[in-house]
Amino acid sequence: MFKKTILKNKLRIITIPDKNTQAATVLVAVGAGSEYERKDLSGLSHFLEHMFFKGTKKFEKPKDVAEFLDKVGGDFNAFTGEEYTGYYAKVNAEHLDIALNWVSDIFLNSRIPVQEIEKERGVIIEELHMYHDNPQMHIGQLWKEVFYGDQPAGWDIGGTKETVSKVKRQDILKYISSQYTSENTVVCVAGKINEKEIIEKVEKFFRSIKKGRANPKFKTEERKGGPRVLIDQRKTKQVNLALGVKAYDLFHEERIAANLLAVILGGMMSSRLFIEVREKLGAAYYVRTINESMVDSGWLCTFAGVDQAKLFPVIQTIIKEYGKMAKQKISQEELKKAKDYLKGRMVLGLESSDEKAAHFGIQELLMNKTLTIEETFAKIDKVTSIDLQRVAKEMFKEENLNLALIGPLKGEEQFKKLLKL
Repeated sequence: MFKKTILKNKLRIITIPDKNTQAATVLVAVGAGSEYERKDLSGLSHFLEHMFFKGTKKFEKPKDVAEFLDKVGGDFNAFTGEEYTGYYAKVNAEHLDIALNWVSDIFLNSRIPVQEIEKERGVIIEELHMYHDNPQMHIGQLWKEVFYGDQPAGWDIGGTKETVSKVKRQDILKYISSQYTSENTVVCVAGKINEKEIIEKVEKFFRSIKKGRANPKFKTEERKGGPRVLIDQRKTKQVNLALGVKAYDLFHEERIAANLLAVILGGMMSSRLFIEVREKLGAAYYVRTINESMVDSGWLCTFAGVDQAKLFPVIQTIIKEYGKMAKQKISQEELKKAKDYLKGRMVLGLESSDEKAAHFGIQELLMNKTLTIEETFAKIDKVTSIDLQRVAKEMFKEENLNLALIGPLKGEEQFKKLLKL
């Protein structure tokens, strides 16, 4: 399904041909994110992502950068996470050379104009305000803060108003030099492509990339001494909550079992918490459980927006369902449903060229290996109900519980008393 090619300069190329589409996507992923940053430069990776759209030697103005792909109806953007940054362009396959030209040029030749840095500060600060002012969005950041504490993994990917205001051009250039290197970059091309030709073209377009390794990310330290509660007190009609526990990193075999636990708990509309919290209690419109695996950490968390009058029962219900996972063996029927759901969502998610590029490209960047769908399915099929109960017992312990809340609330102690398993 895919091919991995490593060039002489150690740049990795992942190619994923697909004859059943007329589209093609070029994604460049680099090991640069919020977990690579010092506190005084928090948000630097994200700031840099914005600056790559502000002009190159070839495309002098921001309008020129955008117009180049607009002219062919291309879909293009970038994204920054804790452990990576990605730049992509998706086009009609007949315009693939245009996409390669565009992505490689902004990645390698952005000028980072001082005047654009000054303007972009305001844009990014307003982006931070947008996420902060939306409780359903901000609860994810608050969860990271209560779970990770004051370390890179717990900081906002976008930084803060103070750190964004201090970023200088020399900080950005130094960061590019340290992180945007051949050994720290993966170019993934998916869709209607000629594999041999694409590999040759990628080698040509990315010939000038800086050779060598990059600075490693900061190691994530495990916090102990829970359970912990963090409240963002504000006037809202709804309370947003995040209640979760530590889980497993990307390289841990038990992360598949944790994924299945998340699906059973709150990953689908027939999941336990969806039924208990939404259908029975009528306490929430959205309730979902997510398992997240990073390079050196992991967590499982349930998010919900609830009626304040029903907040205590909802917290108690979530904890009760967590406890059931450890105490009661999951039926074969429920386990099969979760497995089929996980596999079905993966297949549907990989229908498009951009999703294929992101899935396989990021996997290669973070793990230095790429699993086929069949290999992933085999890992899912291997998990037993005994495995799930064993993993649940390890995860769902009282000292592992963390709770983040946004709403008109006071008194963390009253919520700590609820965190009993």
